[in-house]
Amino acid sequence: MMDNALQKTVKAIGLSSGGLDSILAGVLLKKLGIDVLWACFKTPFFNADHAKMASEKTGIPVLVQDITPIYVEMLKNPKQGYGKNMNPCMDCHTLMYQCAGKLMPQTGAQFLFSGEVLGQRPMSQTRSALNYVEKQSGFQGYILRPLSAKHLPETIPEQNKWVDRDQLLDITGRSRKKQIDLAEQWGITDYPKSGGGCLLTDSKYAQRLKDLFDNGPFHDFRDLYLLQWGRHFRLPKNQKIIVGRNEGDNKKIIHYYRKESDILLKTVDFPGPTTLIPYGCNTTTIAEAASITLAYTKSDTDTVSCLQCTRPDGISEITVKPIARDILKNWIL
Repeated sequence: MMDNALQKTVKAIGLSSGGLDSILAGVLLKKLGIDVLWACFKTPFFNADHAKMASEKTGIPVLVQDITPIYVEMLKNPKQGYGKNMNPCMDCHTLMYQCAGKLMPQTGAQFLFSGEVLGQRPMSQTRSALNYVEKQSGFQGYILRPLSAKHLPETIPEQNKWVDRDQLLDITGRSRKKQIDLAEQWGITDYPKSGGGCLLTDSKYAQRLKDLFDNGPFHDFRDLYLLQWGRHFRLPKNQKIIVGRNEGDNKKIIHYYRKESDILLKTVDFPGPTTLIPYGCNTTTIAEAASITLAYTKSDTDTVSCLQCTRPDGISEITVKPIARDILKNWIL
């Protein structure tokens, strides 16, 4: 172990999701005298909320960057393909290390680290996957995984005695018992449950994303955020519409609504969903979308009802009957 004066000059940047493993990795290095900084890279598929909370709880500062443009380009054609859904885990980790590495000169960091655990995830945290990510990142030898370090090759930070390998850990496998025990020992009690942080692993979201990439319209990154909310339909002639399921969905749809390009439908005489037609459509499709909107109200199938239609060129009203629900199963995503 090096002396304290030298130890304090060592700085490292860690990838942070805000999950337990990344918290433990950061806290461990902090306990070893490393000047620790976290980097969290957000996109429409994962946010920085947990990372910010972890920073507040631990006192480890976090830099948050939006990397949506370069992430989407990678996501369209990841070199190592996708996991079970649309999750490109190996290429995702590679990209994040590349982004974190670019922060090293301006922060004075000597190496990178993460909370990855050997064998915890069957695709992205195998020995070969970790090796692939490190090699492709461009920072081979400078990536430390403190929780599994004793099962992995010695890194440059260890060789240079910036970090004492003997005080690093030997956790492997899918069980989280050791991490939970360690968190209790260190007084870490508030952390998110494992998994569920990335929308690309969600089958419904992934289905909608694939449809968006294949069929559009995809003109703006807000289209990626909209995939989280409401019922999504791909109508005949390839038109996309989004129908709110509840008040929360309606609010989100209105939040992402663009008055200069979109069409918005709302019921007039009774409560109902808000429907968004991204980038507009013709009058026939507006009528179809209005009928679908009414299908998710208490309106009788034989009753004509009125909806407000807001278009870029003004507001009008449209009267239609609800469409039969059994037809919609062929269009819903």
